[in-house]
Amino acid sequence: MRLWQRALNRAGMALAYSEGFHPHPKISLAAPLAVGVTSEAELMDVALTRQASPHFFTAAVNQQLPAGFEVLQVVPVGETVPSLQSQVRFAEYTVELETEKGRKEIASAIDNLLSLEHLPWQHQRDTGPRHYDLRQLIDDVWLLDCPDGRCIIGMRLRCDSSGSGRPEQVAAALGFAELPKSIHRTRLILKSN
Repeated sequence: MRLWQRALNRAGMALAYSEGFHPHPKISLAAPLAVGVTSEAELMDVALTRQASPHFFTAAVNQQLPAGFEVLQVVPVGETVPSLQSQVRFAEYTVELETEKGRKEIASAIDNLLSLEHLPWQHQRDTGPRHYDLRQLIDDVWLLDCPDGRCIIGMRLRCDSSGSGRPEQVAAALGFAELPKSIHRTRLILKSN
């Protein structure tokens, strides 16, 4: 968030700030990424005190961003439009795993997982264990590729106020003992689409 705030300030954008004792810029990510997860599909709300054309905003901010970051599109919206965060319903991921399993075994594990109605799950948090139904957070899982000693799986997981699926937990539910080699978010799906 500091990176975005600095880039927007350096680009001369008139950021709107919250009121109160410690004002913060009105910038919010639709669905913040977990540590170690990469992405090509981030959405962000930015409130400005004066309008800037989408073309000017994109050009000015992109000049201030480090390599690997780029504003692809800007869409002006009214103040009464619900936040992006409240509109996110699903996130899609590409997950790379190291494995000795073959394509048929992985495809079978995916089919078995998707055929379940419920999948009781426990996640350890600082405040203690959290119990929930992991299956309710999984919309779809599909096998993309199985190159030597690896497999690449696509996942569409719930990402809303009722809960968010975590790719590493889905991988564990599929029988992969090791944490994913990489998790890359490819898309956020909003209520409207």
